[in-house]
Amino acid sequence: MLAIFFKCLLSNKYKIFCLFFCLSLFACAGHTTDQPFTILTTTGMLGDAVKNIVKEDAQVVSLMGPGIDPHTYQTTQKDVQQLRCASMIFYNGLDLEGKMTNLLKEVAKDKAVYAVSDALNKTALLCDGPVGIDPHIWFDVNIWKQIVGFISQKLQAARPESAAYYKSNTLAYMEELTQLHQSVTAQIQSIPEKQRVLITAHDAFGYFGKAYGIEVVGLQGISTVSECGLQDIKRIVDLIINRNVKAVFFETSVSDKSMRAVLEGCARYGHKVTVGGYLYSDALGAPDTLEGSYCGMIHTNTTTIVNALR
Repeated sequence: MLAIFFKCLLSNKYKIFCLFFCLSLFACAGHTTDQPFTILTTTGMLGDAVKNIVKEDAQVVSLMGPGIDPHTYQTTQKDVQQLRCASMIFYNGLDLEGKMTNLLKEVAKDKAVYAVSDALNKTALLCDGPVGIDPHIWFDVNIWKQIVGFISQKLQAARPESAAYYKSNTLAYMEELTQLHQSVTAQIQSIPEKQRVLITAHDAFGYFGKAYGIEVVGLQGISTVSECGLQDIKRIVDLIINRNVKAVFFETSVSDKSMRAVLEGCARYGHKVTVGGYLYSDALGAPDTLEGSYCGMIHTNTTTIVNALR
């Protein structure tokens, strides 16, 4: 870990990072085996997967809470400390975590850090031309099952004394995910085919569209770092009018400013389009709510989509 710190000193760009990291070294100096086994995840979706596997057997910490956009997330001093003190770390990968990715790779030199997307065959990944690979892999429940299996294997290897317990929990959760996949498929199929057009703030639902048979159109690209312009807004307005789209959707982790411009553009042409609701795209809902779990988030999104488009 000291090697990472001194390496950072060579670059002015990372002065703040070095300060955070130095503080975290001292903060964890007293870390002992008596402390709980702590698994850190970047997103709430990953945190929920881990919790379903370990239950009460380990402490699970997720850095990015409700409403947080991982594409633009800025690492804090507390984050660096938690990364340093964690027993294991799971992150999405495929550049979802943006600027945090380099930090995660540095921490991986000293402890078990896994990009869960490494578990997937490249043929399962969606590519958005020059922008890169779509990181929103959790929106295909069958793909997410592969991720859960990958996480479970790593946890079982790290905690052999709990391996049988983790395996049992994983099998039960896999069955829940299978039922969720079947439910989502049936619900989306209930929307008349011509009305299956999902328009959202950014292109986060590509895997959802491919898995469940609904056309997905994002105002922005796969990352919210990219900016949309007047041409993007006009493109969406024209599509809505030409296809007679009934509703568009906001996202809980993305500003609704650009989508409201789309609504205004439609109104100028005398075309009425409603707001179908808010979808959970890059983050779960609040803790202790249905949307605060992965299955609940997928279920809520699906219900919102079906009610607005059917």
